[in-house]
Amino acid sequence: MANMDINEFREFGRAAIDFVADYLENIRDRDVLPSVKPGYLHDMLPGELQNEPEDWKTIMEDFKRCILPGLTHWQSPHFHAFYPSQTSYSSIVGETLAAGLGVVGFSWICSPVCTELEVIMMNWLGQLLNLPKSFLNCDEGNGGGIIQGSASESILVAVLAAREQAVRRLKVDHPELTDAEIRGRLVAYTSDQSNSAVEKSGILGAIKMRLLPADETGILRGSTFIRAVEEDVANGLFPVICVATLGTTGTCAYDNLAEIGPYCNENRIWLHIDAAYAGAALCLPEYAHIMEGAEMADSLNFNLHKWMFVNFDCCAMWFKDAGSVTKSFSVDRIYLQHQFQGHSKAPDYRHWQIQLGRRFRSLKVWITLRTMGAEKIRQLIRFHIQLANRFEEYVRTDDRFEVLCSTLALVCFRLKGDDARSKQLLENITQRKKIFMIPATYQGKFIIRFMICGIDPQMHDIEYAWNEVRSQADLLLGDEPNPKQLEIKNSNSSEIAELDDEPKLFEKSSEIGKITESLSNFAISHEKGQ
Repeated sequence: MANMDINEFREFGRAAIDFVADYLENIRDRDVLPSVKPGYLHDMLPGELQNEPEDWKTIMEDFKRCILPGLTHWQSPHFHAFYPSQTSYSSIVGETLAAGLGVVGFSWICSPVCTELEVIMMNWLGQLLNLPKSFLNCDEGNGGGIIQGSASESILVAVLAAREQAVRRLKVDHPELTDAEIRGRLVAYTSDQSNSAVEKSGILGAIKMRLLPADETGILRGSTFIRAVEEDVANGLFPVICVATLGTTGTCAYDNLAEIGPYCNENRIWLHIDAAYAGAALCLPEYAHIMEGAEMADSLNFNLHKWMFVNFDCCAMWFKDAGSVTKSFSVDRIYLQHQFQGHSKAPDYRHWQIQLGRRFRSLKVWITLRTMGAEKIRQLIRFHIQLANRFEEYVRTDDRFEVLCSTLALVCFRLKGDDARSKQLLENITQRKKIFMIPATYQGKFIIRFMICGIDPQMHDIEYAWNEVRSQADLLLGDEPNPKQLEIKNSNSSEIAELDDEPKLFEKSSEIGKITESLSNFAISHEKGQ
């Protein structure tokens, strides 16, 4: 029997919720980067497990003493690195409920609601993003969606499904070859700007992954892809899959699907779209153009945990022909079978993924989407793009800097001149730990990436970040502060356009209080036997 009883669980749970609420409400007060060195935690925690249980209050104090100091605060609006990994209070509640239910939903019979809610959520999301109807679970086609853990999993699933489908087909076309000989000649393609997960999927899938050169704007063009495929075919290789990217890691560039897609379809090459970050913007009609050619894809993914306010991990993945995946991965032991197998509204998701067991991720998606609604999601994404535009305007008013490119809520900029100046500027800013950005390269130049991240970023966070960048540039270059650039919040420069009203992900005091109060009341009602 567990050492923690139900009453202690309620107390610990309330304390944890209160801590998370306070942490997120006051996250701006913390340096975004920790001030610890490798091995710090090894010096604070014992080398082996103690024999006797400890009180949860002691553990909570050690959490604050030992764990908190080692955190990089991803939910801080002063975090501007990588891509966002945003959460919301509703998502945290959904995660809590899913953890409490403890569902392992690898088939419909394991918990029917786990499967059916996921089918419905994937259709809601597909409609929100205006995806081609062929990807949805409906009566008009073979499409369908699943919630994977991350884009890395989704890409690997696509690579493996494409590989197995190709081996079966090539076995018929080349009966003289063994399976091993066929597998040894398979080749996949992606841009040299794609995420590292794509290259890793080739390693895990035992397929040669060719990293094709993007053009000067970071885009993989159809001519480059076609030329590579024709070279490989002439050398006796078998092209299997192309992983195109909508929103590359470095500069958020979009590969040209309209050029790549037709050739893939004509030559039976699986086309997968990795839209991990940029996919969320498809809910905005003004960004529909970035998906031109997506109807030719076989599969695609986007991360709800990046820009759809659902906490990590949660990646939506769709297939145009779900049967091609289940045929590739199906292993049907007797203990996994049930009487409702094969129903279109009750897929056994174990056939759509690598692992057998799976979490009830659709619950937090359902709660988040319902508490926000489609229009609030669109409003917040547009606002984040406006915030990035405001930062870009600040950069452009300072003639020491240049903006190399900007897409959605990402701005890539640098100090003019040698790369060494921008490298030193970024290093100085990182050492101060007030804001966090990372570098990339663009057209052979070192650039600094500024991404809108964190929970509920607002205009004053952009002012704070720009003042940090500008003041550190002053120190680095030995410049006197420019009176026109002194504290941006006091500037009335006509060069800076006004933002729309600042929408908030939540009203801090009221929203935190409501959620905490609701959970506490729920627990109290059960204590009273209600």
